Amino acid sequence: MLVVVRGSVTVHMAAPVGRVWDLVSDVTRVGEFSPETFEAEWLDGATGPEVGARFRGHVRRNGRGPVYWTVCTVTACDPGREFAFSVGGLGTSTVNTWRYELTPGDDGTDVTESFELPDTLPIRLYWLLAGPLRHRTNINGMRTTLERIKAVTESPAHPG
Repeated sequence: MLVVVRGSVTVHMAAPVGRVWDLVSDVTRVGEFSPETFEAEWLDGATGPEVGARFRGHVRRNGRGPVYWTVCTVTACDPGREFAFSVGGLGTSTVNTWRYELTPGDDGTDVTESFELPDTLPIRLYWLLAGPLRHRTNINGMRTTLERIKAVTESPAHPG
């Protein structure tokens, strides 16, 4: 897949990689962390992350609206290292791929959240019109998401 736009944010978490993994890969907890996706549920009998598993996310675009459901497919699931999913568009198209990459260290885990938009004509046109604003929104949203996950993983009162 050719990529036309991407962005990423990295936040260090003073927590073991397993604790971080449990949160980033549990889509049913996304509403606790994301400023846009306020709930998600596994589909087709899936109960957890694995490549090919599908889930749907309930999105409030820009934190205000419109509100809609998206169907996503897990594209990478390497426990303790990487969790990624594609957001489905019309037909079998992908409109975005979100990814979490975890890098363990002696003092915790570096977590990088990123997005990649495919190089398609509709995406190019959308990005031409709304690109800078949406890019900033995505970067700010990823930072918010990771900071909220960090607060949970570093809290001694909350096992994650």
